[in-house]
Amino acid sequence: MQPAFEQMGLALSEAVFVVVDLETTGGAPGAHAITEIGAVRVRGGQVDSDMSTLVNPGAVIPAQITVLTGITNAMVAGAPVVTEALERFLAWARLDEPGTVLVAHNARFDVGHLTAAARTLGLDWPEPVVLDTLALARRAWSRTDVPNHTLATLASFVGSPTRPTHRALDDARATVDVLHAALEALAPLGVTHVEDLATATDPVPPRRRAKSRLAQGLPSTPGVYEFLSATGEVLYVGSAVDLRRRVRSYFTAAEKRSRVAQMLDTTVDVRVIPTPTQIEARVRELRLIAELDPPVNRRSRSPQRRPWLRLAAGAEPHLASTTRLPTEEVGCAVGPFSSRSALLDAQRAAESVLRLRSWDGHGAADPAPQGDQRVALARRALSGECDVVAVPLLERVASLAAAERFEEAGLWTTRLRSFLAASRRAEAARPLLACPHLVAARRREGGGWELVVVRWGRLAGSAVTPPGADPRPAVEALRATAQVVGRPDRVGETTSTEETLLLAEWVLETGARIVEVGAADGGALGEVYAALTWPVGAAARHQRVLRAEG
Repeated sequence: MQPAFEQMGLALSEAVFVVVDLETTGGAPGAHAITEIGAVRVRGGQVDSDMSTLVNPGAVIPAQITVLTGITNAMVAGAPVVTEALERFLAWARLDEPGTVLVAHNARFDVGHLTAAARTLGLDWPEPVVLDTLALARRAWSRTDVPNHTLATLASFVGSPTRPTHRALDDARATVDVLHAALEALAPLGVTHVEDLATATDPVPPRRRAKSRLAQGLPSTPGVYEFLSATGEVLYVGSAVDLRRRVRSYFTAAEKRSRVAQMLDTTVDVRVIPTPTQIEARVRELRLIAELDPPVNRRSRSPQRRPWLRLAAGAEPHLASTTRLPTEEVGCAVGPFSSRSALLDAQRAAESVLRLRSWDGHGAADPAPQGDQRVALARRALSGECDVVAVPLLERVASLAAAERFEEAGLWTTRLRSFLAASRRAEAARPLLACPHLVAARRREGGGWELVVVRWGRLAGSAVTPPGADPRPAVEALRATAQVVGRPDRVGETTSTEETLLLAEWVLETGARIVEVGAADGGALGEVYAALTWPVGAAARHQRVLRAEG
């Protein structure tokens, strides 16, 4: 697969540029259009080699094209046919080699003809990285510098010793000089690597683009990055699979967020924390946002304020919200909720069933469950048996829809969805919040394993193993060095529920393997395994309702 610009990370001085120019019959791209190929191979600012050949297009060259290029039908009569000439060019250019960039002035024309001819003739086209010096020159020099951006004008402007003549090799040589001059003009703006060329023509303010130098020297590993102001304030925190590539992307047109763009204008430095795994990077990001409260971050702020819905004891048991849920009650609560309105919707959904066990579609209801029966139903609904609430409400929605009371049906569907979504989050968090020690593993894409240790819902450590290595010694070392975490009195006390949910997604979803679990001192291992189970009537059964969430 041809690598994308951002994956190459190759200094321009080490890249190979194959600069090509074509002359054609003037017709549409295809096998019978090319009359001449000229190309120059350049590395480190020096010409390695060049090639040039006339091409027999198998068609008559129009008179006006002959006047423009000087190429006559007689000149191409004995020239190689298009198939032979194109095969020779591809063998010479070696476009499939890593770090090779195909360059042309108005590349859509030249590369379009080459790819169309290859496709028509059944030749393999290597899909190289393509750079257009026309777009590059427009970025490097405005109309105040040059009257236009034709190759002839630019060659004269940069002082190229080669004058474009509408002959392929001459024009390719002139394009080389324009390429080098444009790259030199753009270097102060941070265009120093092949990956920068993908965004070199983007409309990014020069001052911001020049700050891409802040990414120089950063590791290409997972980790957390912090953008810092002149006073050392942390303006923004993020995580990445590849720190260097992600930080560089902020200084290109790929960054569309206005608040972030304003932040970049005041950024003077970037601080990074490399991590062995991406999941550890994401967890550290959550923790730093909660700790530092950076002004530009919008998500993951104040996670401890997110409420849960639980059964409150008293003379009249009822459902109530709390942001300080005792750990021992997590098995009989749903949440956390992202907003107060979502919690109220879920509460109304649950309470309507606890009070009205059935619905006949005409407003009448059976007597509400009383006393111990109501408490028992509430406990079942809040501990994972979502069918207690979902089945009656779905019947209600169906009855309302059948009676064409669609607004009411939509209202109850929204309330049910809030309840199910919160139940699903609780189902994901409960196993890890109740587990003193768990080691899980996932295979890495390039071989080896990613390992994580989770204790009481908190990431205690992570590691990676090299391809082919026995992971058991790494598991033992990780177990011994992982952070010691005590069971918290309340949910979110030692870690945010957002972190626990993030870990649950990694640990408990398809592709992960649970390596080992451990019980607390004096605890039964069976209780830990029981926490890793879900009721038959869990929220996951109602994907049709949940898919419409949000």
